[in-house]
Amino acid sequence: MRTCLSDAVAPSVWKSSKRVLERCGVQVKVPRGQTCCSQPAWTAGHPDQARAVARHTIDVFSGPEEVVVPSGSCAGMVVHAYPEMFKGQPEEEAALDLARRTIELTQFLAKHELDPGPGAPGPVTLHDSCHMLRVMHESQSPREALANAGCEVREMQHTDRCCGFGGVFSINFPELSGRLGEEKAREAIASGAREVVSCDLGCLMHIVGVAHREGIPLRARHVSEVLDR
Repeated sequence: MRTCLSDAVAPSVWKSSKRVLERCGVQVKVPRGQTCCSQPAWTAGHPDQARAVARHTIDVFSGPEEVVVPSGSCAGMVVHAYPEMFKGQPEEEAALDLARRTIELTQFLAKHELDPGPGAPGPVTLHDSCHMLRVMHESQSPREALANAGCEVREMQHTDRCCGFGGVFSINFPELSGRLGEEKAREAIASGAREVVSCDLGCLMHIVGVAHREGIPLRARHVSEVLDR
């Protein structure tokens, strides 16, 4: 699954994810027909519109294969929200099936004990995105993937705090969103690293955008780009 942000804003993320998997010997298919996972409509409180988009995603990813997602946020949407969204609906079983087959990129690497080889050496600091940490209940797989690739990770303070993006949260509460983003950027640079990495592109765009506005010399890359070197 490419994800909307990766597809429209940073194609390097899904392309690097594909190369990392292929280096591990995984045969990768990227369906052309995929669109949004429906998270924006769902979190904004529009379940009917969300279901219409999600039905298309279920159709596009029908089949027995695992669906690997370079985003804890989008993976969490499919794994946890789809079963709720389609409970009692005709698509309930198909939604449950897709939820069972969907997994975030670094979780997939850990699950199958895959090693893509050396990545960028670092140092970097890792931001735990809210959805990866609190929805997917995962913090170790990205760290393990970076360590296996020989990348030095310098932990920032409060790595588990929200960066302030939160999708529609940043639109509804821009001032608070900006303050949280600046706090995250300053904690990232205080770690001694000059680059922040994460499993979620939305967080990275927000953090580095605030950093640029505030004159904080911080770069950002998705974890797949670091693994791809």
